Amino acid sequence: MVKVPNFESDYSGTNVQVVGVDEADIVKTDGEHIYIVSGNSVFIIRAYPAEDAQILSKIFINNTYPSEIFVSGDRLAVLGTKYQIPSRYYYGLYVIDVKTFINIYDISNKTNPLFLGNFTITGSYFNSRMIDEYVYFVASQPAYVIYDTVILPKVYTQTGMKQINASEIYYFNASDDYYLYTTIAALNVQNATEEPNRLTIMMGATSSMYVSLNNIYITSPKLNEQTSIYRIHIENRTINLEAKGTVPGHELNQFSMDEYNDYFRIATATWIDNVPRSNVFILDMNLSMIGNLTDIEPGETLDSARFIGNRCYLATSVVRQDPFFVIDVENTTNPKILGYLRIPGFTRYLHPYDENHIIGVGVDGNNSVKISFFDVTNVRTPIEIDMYSVQSHWSSTPVLSEHKAFLFAKFKDLLALPVSIKYCDSGTLWQGLYVFNITLSNGVVLRGNVTHQGYGLYFWDSSYWVKRAIYIENVLYTVSDRIVQLNSLEDLAFIKEIELN
Repeated sequence: MVKVPNFESDYSGTNVQVVGVDEADIVKTDGEHIYIVSGNSVFIIRAYPAEDAQILSKIFINNTYPSEIFVSGDRLAVLGTKYQIPSRYYYGLYVIDVKTFINIYDISNKTNPLFLGNFTITGSYFNSRMIDEYVYFVASQPAYVIYDTVILPKVYTQTGMKQINASEIYYFNASDDYYLYTTIAALNVQNATEEPNRLTIMMGATSSMYVSLNNIYITSPKLNEQTSIYRIHIENRTINLEAKGTVPGHELNQFSMDEYNDYFRIATATWIDNVPRSNVFILDMNLSMIGNLTDIEPGETLDSARFIGNRCYLATSVVRQDPFFVIDVENTTNPKILGYLRIPGFTRYLHPYDENHIIGVGVDGNNSVKISFFDVTNVRTPIEIDMYSVQSHWSSTPVLSEHKAFLFAKFKDLLALPVSIKYCDSGTLWQGLYVFNITLSNGVVLRGNVTHQGYGLYFWDSSYWVKRAIYIENVLYTVSDRIVQLNSLEDLAFIKEIELN
């Protein structure tokens, strides 16, 4: 008898910021199958049980570039971009015809996915989220005037093309140095007959996006060391622009932002008199500022931020020294620093282990990947209870800029991340997945590694570099552009590999 995995807990999902708000990625799993974006195709693979793992089907998306996917039940949503470069240019610059698309497939029969529909909008793909059965995706198009004609965004569906008229576009009476039409679309992936809804805002260049269960926040940097924030309320297919605010400085990424108890919090970096400073601002739902903590460690660069409940964790650095701050944001009008710790190196990604412990991924003073394990039980004196540095002349990990490459499962004591290592003495490059045990009792302990570079290939061939790792029960699956490799999660013993051709 084949043992069926516990689909509620014993397979990994995408590393997301907000529970209940899924984020698109290049790899997804439902606990039995793996869905992979590779090149201009999407592969559907039977993954469990391991002995039966094989490619079931391949969706080839012609003349387009799939970026990321969502999987919801028997529906697959593929998001991507279409490019067309015209033969002439305007004002000395090429104007590239760019469209963002979402294709919906019925995957109830994994060997024969059925195309259900498409929604396309002019502009470049910016970001997306999925809540329940609705995908919210965002595209931005520059505001051009060509031969006295304003080029407005257009929408393409099965029923034809429709231009978004100027009277339908929201804007605020504020000047900027650069304008984009940013469109947020809501699409029901479970009901292909439901008309997608959309909202278009003329704003500055889009920077980062944070999404709660009820709101989308989009940031737009301004040249005067400020950032505009737009709050768009979402509920199923309903999309409403409800507020706009401004804060000094610029955020790092989506983890610099958070919504909690009807307050929006954001960490920013500012430069005043050529001196970097870090800040935390708290805004109400009208995006009016009600509290702030400014000039944190003048002269130090903001490296990472993470809001968890009533705490904000910040890491700044100067000359590879990394102060790790614990900040109280419970008093919304008066946030304050509770404690900090100085350690070598810098931290680029912070992840909760539990309510009193934080995992940090960064770089040590020797240019190698470092994992820090912080204890913040005593908020006034946080401590680094353990750390692990990759032994090499130089190493890096995509987790420094892409949190979806980070695999963590507390109940399995599992931590894993892709790592690239350069050995200067031989000039070779190793790339693969580092796998750790992480526990409060033993700290961060390396279990071993998995690589796809064992196929007699030149080591610089990045198509065999591990990009993602997932697990189903006790099987670890590592994914590169060319290979899906299966290893035992218990001892990392090789099981089999599947070539993506």
